[in-house]
Amino acid sequence: MTHLDIDFQPAPAAPIDMLEHYFNAHGWAFERAGDEEITASAAGSWGTYQLRALWREDERVLQFIAMPDIRVPDGKRTAMYETLGLINEQLWIGHFEMWAADGTLLFRHATLLDSDDDEEEIDLTLGQAEMLVDAAIDECERFFPVFQFVLWAGKSPAEAIEAALLDTVGEA
Repeated sequence: MTHLDIDFQPAPAAPIDMLEHYFNAHGWAFERAGDEEITASAAGSWGTYQLRALWREDERVLQFIAMPDIRVPDGKRTAMYETLGLINEQLWIGHFEMWAADGTLLFRHATLLDSDDDEEEIDLTLGQAEMLVDAAIDECERFFPVFQFVLWAGKSPAEAIEAALLDTVGEA
């Protein structure tokens, strides 16, 4: 017998429905709040990320948020704002921010979705869902050590970025 690899590609679906499919396929715990919101938890190298997607049909915008489990204490917020500014200069998609109310750090980006014709239903493809989720988690993973250096190692924002984002050359 021959083993056949068949890639199942679900048809494009409403944005929150497709994200539900994506989260379910990865075995991530998720919860829906109607047709406009879904939250999930995904394990990364540095911890568990809370993921949240919000669909605004009138604007045709899908906003995606990834929150590492980091709360910035009051005494470190000035340094963290500087850190976020330096990090955000390097990003092409999305940005990091800190909520003033409780010091929660998060990565946020959004995508405009539109259909090729004038149909009412706006769909998200599996590829788009994967890009949204992967981009958010990848950026959180990439910059998590920077946040830790600033918060717990007493490094300046510039020192933290330099220490955490070493460019390797060659092969080991």
